[in-house]
Amino acid sequence: MAKQQRKYRLAMLEDTTLREVFHIRVSAMSAISMLAVTFIVLLVLLSLLIVYTPVRNILPGYSASIRQQLIDASARVDSLQSNLDVQRQYLDVLRQVTAGDIRLDSAQNLDSLQLIERAQIQEFNSDVTDAFLAQYEQKERDRLMLFDNTTSSKVYQLMRPVRGVINGNRIRVARTENLLAIMRGTIISAERMSDNTFTIILQNGAFMAVYRHVPKCTKMQGATVERGEIIGWMDTEHELELELWDDGQAVDPQEVIVW
Repeated sequence: MAKQQRKYRLAMLEDTTLREVFHIRVSAMSAISMLAVTFIVLLVLLSLLIVYTPVRNILPGYSASIRQQLIDASARVDSLQSNLDVQRQYLDVLRQVTAGDIRLDSAQNLDSLQLIERAQIQEFNSDVTDAFLAQYEQKERDRLMLFDNTTSSKVYQLMRPVRGVINGNRIRVARTENLLAIMRGTIISAERMSDNTFTIILQNGAFMAVYRHVPKCTKMQGATVERGEIIGWMDTEHELELELWDDGQAVDPQEVIVW
């Protein structure tokens, strides 16, 4: 105990004159205490540095969390960009209508094309024109009818989901295209798959449409969409796979959709 309380003198001398510049008197116990306090302070500072600075990203376990955050942020940015593009197109149409300079869109749905063709036909007021118009409307109605049998009284009017080359239930596009809802319904699932594409399920009653291998989805689960509304994007690197189901029975898309 006496040895621990023994004082030691630590001095700093000037080299040429040996004049004492600084000195400190410590004991063994005080020296140990000073080292312990210094170690604790350094440990606290290091912990704060790791917790509140990007240095923590180099530690094991943090990198996976950061990667997932980046993926989620990228998906949100893509969704916001899609919504922004849709809003810009909507505002552009409003400006054209206000200015009286309406430009026909090459991606109009069948209803819009039918109204335009009817307006052009009605320029000629004759019995022949009326008969042709009635025949044309009946033909288009028959082409848009999915089914009407004894098992179901529903009639579905389906729209082409995307323009491209059709092979069975697969469609490949030649350039980036908007992915459209083939009917009015509810998005019951919009799930990101392991290959970083989305599988979108659109349902209307007992009828269900499944979009597979969609690179970008612009709608969330639970959203209600109208026929022809944009629900995603397709690009040349992915091939859309479309499945149609009616009350558990598979339906051939080529037989019920006007391509």
